[in-house]
Amino acid sequence: MRKLTLHISALGMMISFATASGQEKTDSLAVKSAVHAAAKNEEGVKTVATSSKEDNNRNVMLNAANNTSPRDVNIGLPSTVGGITILENDLPAVYFFWPELPNKTWRQSVGLEKTGLLKMDQLANTMGDLGFAVNSYSQTGTKDFKLKGKLTTSTFGWLQGDVNASGPVSKNGWTYTVGAFANFDPSTYKLGFARNADETKIFRAGITKYFANDKGKISVLYKYADSYSITNYAVFQYGPEGKVTELDNFKIGRDSYVARDGQMKIKDILTGQFYRASMSGEDNRSVSHNIDVVGNYLLDSGWNFRFSARGHFAKVKMANMIPLSIFSANPSAGYTLASNGQAYAGPVGTILAMHTPETPVTNIAGRFSLNRQIGNHNVTFGVLEQFYHIDQFTSNRSFFFQTIEPQPQRLIGPNTDADGFYNYNAGGEYHSGTENKLSVYGTDEWKVTDNFNVSYGLHLRNHILDGEYSLTPRTIGFSFTNPGQFTPISQNFFQIAGSLNATYNVTKNFGVLANFLYTEENRRLESYSQAFEPNTNKIKSPLGAIGVFWNTDWIQLISQATYLKKNNNLNRYNLVNPANSAEAQTTTVYYDIQTLGWTTDFVVKPFKGFSLHYLVTFQNPVYKKFNFNAFGKDYDYNDNNVLGVAKVLMEIDPSYTVDKWRFWASFRYFSKQYANLTNALYFAPRWETFGGVSYTVNKNINIGATVINFLNQRGASGTINGAELITDASPYYGKLLTGTYIMPLTGQLSVSFNF
Repeated sequence: MRKLTLHISALGMMISFATASGQEKTDSLAVKSAVHAAAKNEEGVKTVATSSKEDNNRNVMLNAANNTSPRDVNIGLPSTVGGITILENDLPAVYFFWPELPNKTWRQSVGLEKTGLLKMDQLANTMGDLGFAVNSYSQTGTKDFKLKGKLTTSTFGWLQGDVNASGPVSKNGWTYTVGAFANFDPSTYKLGFARNADETKIFRAGITKYFANDKGKISVLYKYADSYSITNYAVFQYGPEGKVTELDNFKIGRDSYVARDGQMKIKDILTGQFYRASMSGEDNRSVSHNIDVVGNYLLDSGWNFRFSARGHFAKVKMANMIPLSIFSANPSAGYTLASNGQAYAGPVGTILAMHTPETPVTNIAGRFSLNRQIGNHNVTFGVLEQFYHIDQFTSNRSFFFQTIEPQPQRLIGPNTDADGFYNYNAGGEYHSGTENKLSVYGTDEWKVTDNFNVSYGLHLRNHILDGEYSLTPRTIGFSFTNPGQFTPISQNFFQIAGSLNATYNVTKNFGVLANFLYTEENRRLESYSQAFEPNTNKIKSPLGAIGVFWNTDWIQLISQATYLKKNNNLNRYNLVNPANSAEAQTTTVYYDIQTLGWTTDFVVKPFKGFSLHYLVTFQNPVYKKFNFNAFGKDYDYNDNNVLGVAKVLMEIDPSYTVDKWRFWASFRYFSKQYANLTNALYFAPRWETFGGVSYTVNKNINIGATVINFLNQRGASGTINGAELITDASPYYGKLLTGTYIMPLTGQLSVSFNF
């Protein structure tokens, strides 16, 4: 099952959103409309401004699942088929999230000069992609010396240091920047084999040359990143009405469900050799080198030339242990502890172990654009080039059993080898090759009249795939030891994306808006990982919206209805046979999704210092054309609700500033979320809560304290592993299941300085 949980939350085109948690290849507060009434004239009347490409009035990094990633964008689609892109210097931090997750090379840091949220229409116009994007820019050299940093800790021993210095080198426009980021995060649980669930080090250095007469600047920037992270899951007892109960011996979010020694035995799918891999250290580490050349130059003709070029070179290793199911073994079943041979009876967890040995990844990219104000038009023309090469990606697989307890012990069973592993490389993956995307795009923000504004864009892209894969079935014990098992990949796709947005002020304070967005894509190399030729038909995503806005000195409100559809989605599920929980298979499914939504969002400021943001969303995302065969049976889930997406979302964010103090809170409500494909299992509605206070010591130093999940809810979220095909929930009341969860009650303290 492929799910990337990269966590950010936004309301860019009034598409509804929710948080997810966990991080398996299985992603802040709400932002106003992508075409929002933003500019305030001298009379205090809001008028529509379409030139803003980013929404910067919310903290987009507030996350309830972990300390390492932005919140997950939800636009009525699961996180596998829509959500968040992370851009750095106008280019993706990573070309594709698998196997190099974006948080292995990018973190929110003082080494970034600016971080904002790119709206959906801008991402469609400039990148040709669907969703939202964190848009960040590296700190470049400065003409005056600047030193900024942040130190962070938590009640669970999280240690993070972040510092950046910049200043002049000479009097003729040469400057420098240098920075370091170090993260040592044990998360909220104790592993049996390592202190930290996340260790990440990022070092930056660069030089900047400012052109004479304020014509612009050019920077050469280097970034080194070294990172590993481990994903944890929870064991809980499932009950009626989607409620979960903690076990007496396993606390949700406080205990580790990762095997005690963190070890897996793997068979190399390329060589057939067996080896051991660890969840921490060198077997689960990504190392990358990044060189950027960025800047702008104001031409004599009035056009502003912006450029960003990158060479990204990574060596990626990745290890994952994914829970599939839990069954009960009686004393005669023949299970023993692998550590000492002692007989074991009781609940047994089935685990999928996946390991990717060192895989070279190369990404060469560049974006070049010209922008100019021409009368009532703000016009941009650009070219985007992205080259990507991955050298013999493999995902080696094995399965094992473990006990149900904190830091579980591995079991040897009747179907395992002497080390406790079985089903080597069943469902293993392989692909190798290159992708190349060459795009041209153009946008125009047109102020037609004082009351009527139109913005539109068009993105044209040529996408080439060139590589190899294998049609050989991945049977148990499989490896590519025979010649002639690889098939060439040669594809050439033409894709279109773009948007059209219009706003009209009926009165000075009230207006209407309409948005249309469209993107196309086809398959990537990653789609060829399994032993079949994927469906390469066009994936089309039309989005339409209509709404109203009302803006005064004390309230800014927008209400909008949306429709979104995405066809030909692909997902791989690690399914468990409902009739035999010890039997599992990997199944690929193609399906469509459509969603209708209605969102109302407002910010009210009734008196000085106080602000209240409120958001409510109603949505109905459902599967279409969702059918497949597994374990000899046909399944049809057409019109079933989309997994992990709440139908009702609400967010309440009050804040109050007085003197040097700022007090704030955030309450997020999620209605019930379906946890398996049949919709028989679901999680009860829940709240996610945050609160904090900050104190400005002086113009250089700020102290902040944050409490995550201050209501100390222990409920699970996301999906329930191994339960995709369950049709009757009642036999599972009282049964042990596994899933993802939100962080338990956590306190964080930070000290920031800026000189």
